[in-house]
Amino acid sequence: MPMRIRLILIVSSLLSVTVLAAFDPITPGAQDLDQKVKAFLDSRRGQWQDLNVSANDGKILYDLVLKNNYKRALDIGTSTGHSGIWIAWALSKTGGKLITIEIDEGLYRQAVANFREAGLADYVDARLADAHDLVPALKGPFDFVFCDADKAWYKKYFVAVLPKLDVGGCFAAHNVSEGLRGWVGPEFIAYVEGLPNMETTFALGSAAGISISYKRTAK
Repeated sequence: MPMRIRLILIVSSLLSVTVLAAFDPITPGAQDLDQKVKAFLDSRRGQWQDLNVSANDGKILYDLVLKNNYKRALDIGTSTGHSGIWIAWALSKTGGKLITIEIDEGLYRQAVANFREAGLADYVDARLADAHDLVPALKGPFDFVFCDADKAWYKKYFVAVLPKLDVGGCFAAHNVSEGLRGWVGPEFIAYVEGLPNMETTFALGSAAGISISYKRTAK
């Protein structure tokens, strides 16, 4: 075989391998990160306090982000980072990033350490701030928002975020369940369900309750 043809075939083969690797969702780096996150979560199993979500609820958030290929997420109420870890883990697969807000400095510092130990620090922008002030000030846009902060403020957080939520985006709220309405009380979810451009369901299998509200149209 002539040298020139042989070189063309070699280059073509190398390009094919490169392209396949770029589109292969299970790359060695992704596998390494998955193993690191799983090991971290396993080491903390049953130890999450400070009003963190359960592992089951964390998996629900992870699935929501992956299913909808969300990339610009906001977590209102970091605590020590359990919900943020699940969301950021999913974002590591979609190419996204999370902004998470915590007002308590001790919880914030522990969350930052947890994000780092889980290998997810590159996917998280952790803010030490009062969400009452910061949420309205954030520019957005966002395609996924998880609210697990002061329950009496849920409606205000939602109203502040809604104009910055993409069509197709999701506002998920913790401790909200159908019928009983969870800890939050009826005002928040009644308001959301009354909006013609929002479609709300409730997560199956969540003991604490998670409302899942999709923005179907701009208005």
